[in-house]
Amino acid sequence: MDHNESKLIAAAQNGDSAALEKLLRSHYDMIFSLCRKLTGNEADANDATQEVLLSIVKGLPSFRGTSKFSTWVYRIATNTTLDELRKRSRRPLLGLEESNYVPKQKGSDLEDSVVSSIDLQAALDRLPEDFRTPIVLRDQLGMNYEEIANLLQLPSGTVKSRIARARSRLKDDLLGNKNASDFVKEVENE
Repeated sequence: MDHNESKLIAAAQNGDSAALEKLLRSHYDMIFSLCRKLTGNEADANDATQEVLLSIVKGLPSFRGTSKFSTWVYRIATNTTLDELRKRSRRPLLGLEESNYVPKQKGSDLEDSVVSSIDLQAALDRLPEDFRTPIVLRDQLGMNYEEIANLLQLPSGTVKSRIARARSRLKDDLLGNKNASDFVKEVENE
């Protein structure tokens, strides 16, 4: 943790609302990104992000600095988002029923990339939460196995197993989709 962030945390813990706002703003994009990837849609991500920010504010007095602040924020964001998903039934995602749609005419690389991204997100959304969370943390947020194990409070072997099983399910789900072939090749090579 850098010195400036330490000062912000201390000031926020002592009631400085400007420091608290600056601290939350500095982590907002990371929080929203994680929430978006875990929820699968922007509306739920916005709701979850607000809940995460409230949880951070409520929990900030108990932050002691035994871990990096970003790790503490990741843990709160992950747990709060998963709690939010459990509390309510998820809204259906429009248009994803046709997630295996392959354009008839060859489009641009950008269009293919967008379709692939949508297909991958749809496949991730179909994964059970126990598999989706670790693979998002690993493959989309770049966390290592130990960080994920600490964050989810699971044994490292369980994390590795869930990620392997998630990749296998994603591969099976995306195999027939031409737009997802690059992702399938990445999964096969890991």
